[in-house]
Amino acid sequence: MEEQSLGRILVIDDNEDVLFSAKMLLRKYAKEVVMEKNPKKIPFLLSNEEFDLILLDMNFSQDITSGQEGFYWLREVQKYDPSAVVVMITAFGDVEMAVKALKEGATDFVLKPWQNEKLLATLSAAAKLRNSYQEVSRLREANRTLSTQLTTGKDIIQGRSSAMRQLFSIIDKVAKTDADVLLLGENGTGKEVIARTIHDRSSRADKVFVTVDMGAVTESLFESELFGHKKGAFTDAKEDRIGRIEAANGGTLFLDEIGNLSPAMQAKLLTVLQRREIIRVGTNISVPVNVRLICATNMPLKEMVQRNEFRQDLLYRINTVELQLPALRERMDDLPLFAEHFLDVYARKYKQPLKRLGPDALEKLRRYSWPGNVRELQHALERASIMSDNRELSEDDFFFLAEEAVSERQETVLQNLDLDHLERDAVQRALQKHDGNISKAAKELGLSRGALYRRLEKYEL
Repeated sequence: MEEQSLGRILVIDDNEDVLFSAKMLLRKYAKEVVMEKNPKKIPFLLSNEEFDLILLDMNFSQDITSGQEGFYWLREVQKYDPSAVVVMITAFGDVEMAVKALKEGATDFVLKPWQNEKLLATLSAAAKLRNSYQEVSRLREANRTLSTQLTTGKDIIQGRSSAMRQLFSIIDKVAKTDADVLLLGENGTGKEVIARTIHDRSSRADKVFVTVDMGAVTESLFESELFGHKKGAFTDAKEDRIGRIEAANGGTLFLDEIGNLSPAMQAKLLTVLQRREIIRVGTNISVPVNVRLICATNMPLKEMVQRNEFRQDLLYRINTVELQLPALRERMDDLPLFAEHFLDVYARKYKQPLKRLGPDALEKLRRYSWPGNVRELQHALERASIMSDNRELSEDDFFFLAEEAVSERQETVLQNLDLDHLERDAVQRALQKHDGNISKAAKELGLSRGALYRRLEKYEL
């Protein structure tokens, strides 16, 4: 048997000699041996700690032969940890009592005085059973977490412009490695699509891809959402739950809007990335994790580092490779490809005849500045395809796109290139366009409602 292969063991017996003997025998094979004389402390111990194995005496001072106390405390253990692996020990055992213990939920039954080799073999088998329980639980929770991210379709990368050809070349090189990647670009440029593409072309392609919108995670729920929690760790923790990082174990973790993290959240994330392990809320047990990290943001992280708004050590950790995604206005050669793809998607989705862009419609789309990038184009094409009765979409089908002269747009950009000013202006325009409707404005900007509220607070709008 390998050293520390039994994990953490709790031994409960009112005989100090038994406790001492168990500790001397097991300390070589267990990560930790916790001894307790008083069974009434079981609720406190199991509420605050996790144990891989529990050795529980069946007879205490009130009743030294019937085993009823042991059965009572076995049921108490199961209340606090339904998957607990409990081995019962007693000096007054018989076949009938052993069978009853197993029916009550015990894993095995050992007589005192025990034979060391037999006890170790029993505990080794029990430890394997505990590992199986934990793996089933982890897979069940991972499946529950991932089921919320399943989609009916899958976006694809489109592009034949020089900017996209250069990006594709870098993606091919990066995907084959396990390097962490930082994706930079405006909202709606397809950062999640690029992240999924990197995952699909990597050695982890047959593993999970887990997405976390960091802009939508509140500081109070940050640890629970990312690291998981134990039942009862806080008021609403009604069951054990693994976090997103543990759910992504073996695969790829995509952290979107990484620039929105508060300093406290940045520190906690950095600790996990450095140690490559997480600790669920309500426990003190570390769980090793192996994930490929891809982060994304539309915020100027390097400038934020200079303003002490983003940790420099965290930036170094997440941007082994940095990719800048071009805005749609910088790759207008790709617009017809996007239009063809999305119109095909919506024809199948809404069971309509396939529609295409007329020359005047295509020209109007080329003249538009697309502040929301590909996401805004997708929304515009969906709306036009639903509302138009014609097979060919005309300029009039895109009446909702505000005209803006190219020269005017360029002059505005040249007048003020401050990123905060541009972002503030974009937020104001989105709110004006949707008459103050937060949900619609957030959707057009490619933000979550929480992220938009934070920007409203930041710019005092």
